[in-house]
Amino acid sequence: MPIAAPEAPATATALTTASASASASAPAAAPPAVPSVHVRALLTWLAVYPAITLAQVLLGPPLAGLAVPLRVLVITALVVPTVVYLLVPGLLRARAVLLRPRR
Repeated sequence: MPIAAPEAPATATALTTASASASASAPAAAPPAVPSVHVRALLTWLAVYPAITLAQVLLGPPLAGLAVPLRVLVITALVVPTVVYLLVPGLLRARAVLLRPRR
């Protein structure tokens, strides 16, 4: 036996309609444009390449005695979060600032 969804009270519908019309009349800021997949790929590469290079320069000698898969594991465990949480968002913010219309 299917359970029917309860109907929303009239006041909630009125509030929703009122808030929708109020937000329709107020000028809304345009959401930031999402960069194309090609731009995101380029920005990711611009973050990944220097991060891996720096990690290799700094960690290469201390990790030289480890097997290659273990070296890669250690380096990627440090580089991937750095790129994902710091570098790419920073590059996206910098891109947005550069592309922001000037007054």
